[in-house]
Amino acid sequence: MTTVQNRRARAGGGELDECVRACAVHSGKLVGSLDRRRTELAEQLRKLLVVCSTTAGTATAAPAPAGGAAALLKRAVKGAAAPAPALSNELLDALLAVANKALECGYDDELNLALVISDTVLAQRRNSRAGWRLRARLLEAVGDEAGAVEAYERYLGLTDDDGFGVRARVAGLRHAAEKERDLLALLERQCPRAAEFAGGPATDVWAEGLAAHAVGDWAEAEPRLVGALLHLAGQDAPVADRQELLSQYLDLRTAVPGVDLPALTEALALYAEQRRARMRGPVADPTIGGVRWISLGEFRNQIAGKSICLVANSGRVGASSMGAEIDAYDLVVRFNSYRIDPRHTGSRTDIHATIHKHGFNWDKPVTTRLVFGGVSGDWKWSLRTRLVPGAQQNLGDESLRWPVRAIGRLGTDAWSGIPTTGFNMLWLLDFLDVSPTLDLIGFDFYESGAYRVQEAMKMPVTSVHEYTSEKDWVMQRAQRVTDMRISLR
Repeated sequence: MTTVQNRRARAGGGELDECVRACAVHSGKLVGSLDRRRTELAEQLRKLLVVCSTTAGTATAAPAPAGGAAALLKRAVKGAAAPAPALSNELLDALLAVANKALECGYDDELNLALVISDTVLAQRRNSRAGWRLRARLLEAVGDEAGAVEAYERYLGLTDDDGFGVRARVAGLRHAAEKERDLLALLERQCPRAAEFAGGPATDVWAEGLAAHAVGDWAEAEPRLVGALLHLAGQDAPVADRQELLSQYLDLRTAVPGVDLPALTEALALYAEQRRARMRGPVADPTIGGVRWISLGEFRNQIAGKSICLVANSGRVGASSMGAEIDAYDLVVRFNSYRIDPRHTGSRTDIHATIHKHGFNWDKPVTTRLVFGGVSGDWKWSLRTRLVPGAQQNLGDESLRWPVRAIGRLGTDAWSGIPTTGFNMLWLLDFLDVSPTLDLIGFDFYESGAYRVQEAMKMPVTSVHEYTSEKDWVMQRAQRVTDMRISLR
């Protein structure tokens, strides 16, 4: 793997025009790619270049290059940098969208591009929350956990709302690093001769250890293998490299005839603990405050006979002055990153419906929290890492994980888009059909913009959802419609 230091050396000094040129050049490299992740990156690069081509003259008093993004790409490939606009909010968002897709790709070229963008964003906007979170995720991806923790902490210092679960992530990385050090110290105690081979180079020493093992000489193989591991740790090698060799060493040791089982068990326990911590962080309270898991049937009993309103996270709600009317319903349902302003939105939240991918408002006390997610393993991971003990009395179990798909059996042939949190919740309530009043407050399907907690306001309206289809579904079932209220019952 390319080292973080090499990446930084190649990244440049954060100049905006160089960053734009790097993006344009990379766009050309992706032409014809069949990799889905790279195709998605190419689309974000196209959008970025359009933004650049339409705003390039704003800050420089020079006209935008003729031909828009295509012309900018041609000029970049030839080495002539197009005039870079100032880092406006629109351009910042476009750069961050490119970087996030590049990070998802995970290939060296894309990680280098993400680093160029990260350097540029932080050079232009030193206190950018999104910039520091991007930097932390990037450093984590290339194995620089210490740097990632530092960047995550810079992010946390700039925000009051940890909707992305960064504090838990930092705790997990720190705990994992501590347990990895404990494991290496244990291996050094169990194999004192390893210190003789810890001077490196690790690759050669490791190869010598494997050769000794191949001829059945574990007494000579083990100190070399452990010595190579100690050398990698001392050199702050990327985490992935260290983990790969640790796994190989323990596999080999497990197969040694007459292995000391208590000593091996102690090492395996530490290895497993540091792996778990990197995946989900430490879990202080595995019972999540004694939360009560409820099934589909139990949720039905909970809402039966009660008037329900679902409050949209829309700009229309944020200026509605409907707070008292909203609080007058028996049950108030809110979604994801909802924002409270008692005069307009009401103050109560009885049911919080949220997608598992973000942690906004998971610390706000509610009677029932329903967490939706399409992939069971990812959903369970989010519950383990994001649920706040004591913040909910009831938690939906797996029978309530993905209502439209799992209960309604609406596959992609019947509903091609990924159902939103709001549609999953609304579909579920309509399906159960036990509420005498079922009202949607402020649902305009983003026509009036978003009204969310501040940290979530920059999140884009994703294109994977079928908003038009969802609106049609609602309007086909609507019994009464006013400017602020759609009544289904």
